[in-house]
Amino acid sequence: MNISNKQLDKEVMIHDDASIINCEFGIYTEVGMSNFLENSTLGDYSYTGQFCFIQNTIVGRFSNIAAMVRIGPTDHPYDRPSLHHFTYRKKMYGFSDDDDSEFFNHRENRITSIGHDTWIGHGAIISPEVTVGHGAVIGAGAVVTKDVEPYAIAVGVPAKEIKKRFSDEVIEALLDIKWWDWSHEKIKECIEDFHLPIEEFVRKHYQN
Repeated sequence: MNISNKQLDKEVMIHDDASIINCEFGIYTEVGMSNFLENSTLGDYSYTGQFCFIQNTIVGRFSNIAAMVRIGPTDHPYDRPSLHHFTYRKKMYGFSDDDDSEFFNHRENRITSIGHDTWIGHGAIISPEVTVGHGAVIGAGAVVTKDVEPYAIAVGVPAKEIKKRFSDEVIEALLDIKWWDWSHEKIKECIEDFHLPIEEFVRKHYQN
């Protein structure tokens, strides 16, 4: 991973050779070396490893994105007679003065959503318009074409859920606690609680 030893702060840390187009970053965020991010948001405390390619995506807080991950990849219009760029980049090839704005606007509106406190493993690919729930784990090399439930672990090609991280009762409590919405000061105050067994953490912080 690219994580540096330098202390992060409210300014995003962007490593070498990253290309950033129309993106927003929360506090304590980090973008790995040689990343390409376009039309995307990286929530507070989230980070990416090296060589990630993220487009048209909303990433929640505390998301852990390993190296070589692809999220929201654009695709070709396979329902047309040709798959080639010339059908939607007509101006580039001198076929028309049309800028194909309708096509590209449609692409940009196919938003992928990555929940809070997620872990996206090395080399995973997550398709456009997929939602990865809070606390979910995506295994290395997985190809995610369908939504993933909160706190599920999904692996494989295509990715399938193999288990849940916790019981339904614990998951319900965590989704209610929403610790990812806590202030920086509260997390600092409760930092040792994040080392507790999950049942003790829930008992301490869940108000049912």
